[in-house]
Amino acid sequence: MNIVGIIPARYASSRLVGKALAIIGTKPMIQHTYENALKSKLLTDLIVAVDDKRVYEVVRSFGGKVIMTDPSFESGSDRIAFVAKNLPNADIIVNIQGDEPFIAGKMIDQAIEPFIFDKKVKVSTLVKRIYDIKEIYSESTPKVVFDLNNNALYFSRSPIPFVRDAKTKMDISEKGEFYKHIGLYVYKKDVLLKFSKMKPSDLEKLEKLEQLRLLENGIPIKIVVTEFETFSVDTPEDLNKAIHYYKKISK
Repeated sequence: MNIVGIIPARYASSRLVGKALAIIGTKPMIQHTYENALKSKLLTDLIVAVDDKRVYEVVRSFGGKVIMTDPSFESGSDRIAFVAKNLPNADIIVNIQGDEPFIAGKMIDQAIEPFIFDKKVKVSTLVKRIYDIKEIYSESTPKVVFDLNNNALYFSRSPIPFVRDAKTKMDISEKGEFYKHIGLYVYKKDVLLKFSKMKPSDLEKLEKLEQLRLLENGIPIKIVVTEFETFSVDTPEDLNKAIHYYKKISK
């Protein structure tokens, strides 16, 4: 089974322009992401999909594999689908977010494992249990509910499930189990290519969550619960936190 990881890295990020090249410690963020992804034991190849020559040259400078894509692509999924379409030997495609500088190789392997044990799996993704009440109510933290077979039922920016008998916010976290979605996806290649051609769905447009397009089109998403925390860098504040965090773990 040929499993290819693709890291979409967009230069013109709306909230933090050029964040792929932001320096954390002594390395650009994209290099941290790439080198940590290389620690996966199940990936057979790893490629960065970029939209800017500056990022392209930086990835080449540290020895990473890189492919230039059209800057007009609206999403990371479109970018990785473009690369995947030109990989004839790829069976499985892993979408690894470029703004996750501290991603663990084991997280990637956890997301891939369902494909090894069940040939019927089409898409998988990671989730983590939420204990912080602020995260439960945060609109920037997508939540997910899933069935007894670990297939996603729904994703939302609202707290789901709704805990009807809860009288306080503390009751909600004690009586209900909440899981946040981690944006690491694994696809069968043909499913990814099919997905990239689908029009945005109604629920997707309401929630602003791309993964709902899969569910609305009847494509199941296998959920894998991880114990690993993630650290996405989306804003200047996030970058400052990442820099300080890196200093701590580098001592």
